[in-house]
Amino acid sequence: MLINAANLEALRVGFKTSFQGGLGQASSQYLRIATVVNSTQKEQKYGWLGKIPNVREWIGPRVVQNLQASDYAIKEKALELTLGVDRDDIETDNLGIYAPLFTEMGSSTGSTWDRLVFAALKAGFTTNCYDGQYFFDTDHPVILEDGSMGTVANTDGGSGTPWFLLDINRAVKPIILQKRKDFEFVAKDKPTDDNVFTNREFVYGADARANVGYGFWQFAWGSKQTLSAANYGAARAALTGMKGDHGRPLGLMPNLLVVPPSLESAARKILNSEYGPGGETNEWKGTAELLVSPWLA
Repeated sequence: MLINAANLEALRVGFKTSFQGGLGQASSQYLRIATVVNSTQKEQKYGWLGKIPNVREWIGPRVVQNLQASDYAIKEKALELTLGVDRDDIETDNLGIYAPLFTEMGSSTGSTWDRLVFAALKAGFTTNCYDGQYFFDTDHPVILEDGSMGTVANTDGGSGTPWFLLDINRAVKPIILQKRKDFEFVAKDKPTDDNVFTNREFVYGADARANVGYGFWQFAWGSKQTLSAANYGAARAALTGMKGDHGRPLGLMPNLLVVPPSLESAARKILNSEYGPGGETNEWKGTAELLVSPWLA
């Protein structure tokens, strides 16, 4: 193949097509549990996470509810993936090996959001959220109905394989995926580019700017206890009974059970079986959808 503008343009289009094909094959499980926020700055503050708005009886003047109750912020990270193509492979038309590589490149970039979001969910037992506590913790501070301070749990601890029960029907889902720049395919493939002139290598890459953080901890239950009917029932009871400041019921209805592949069998027994292990009617059948995520493996 001659190294000229027309052939390099055709090559670039072919590689980009393979990349886009892989991008289209990528999983989008993250959309089930994450709210995507488009950002215009490097660090985005989420002060409003400190307050779930509460309707009150209108007596006297309006009461402005302060949405700047926390200084929680998500700082973006730069992400990239780059592939090099040897000039000799182009000149000898030895390009068949590269098409699947660029497809995998697209698949890898597309799955980045799943990887980041589910990693954040799994790390919620040891990573702080807006109130300064771990996202899954036993002592989130809340204002009780009598005005005193108390604590609320959204985990029952344990040391086994983690599983999660979520309410994903609300406007803000448990995980926040903040994007400032989505992945874009770029090429450095001019014969005069330094990488070609010096290293005889045509370079193609994709890059993005994004990061993940946490929404309202009240909408999620994380457990490392055995995934059993009893523990699942306890998690449902805890979330449906969850209250905000001043004892206000949040009206949560958990509807998604998220598990790694190793817990799929146990989860299906709880959510799909007609009967329990002792032959009794399974009261939990159909109470939530099941999401088995390989990104939690």
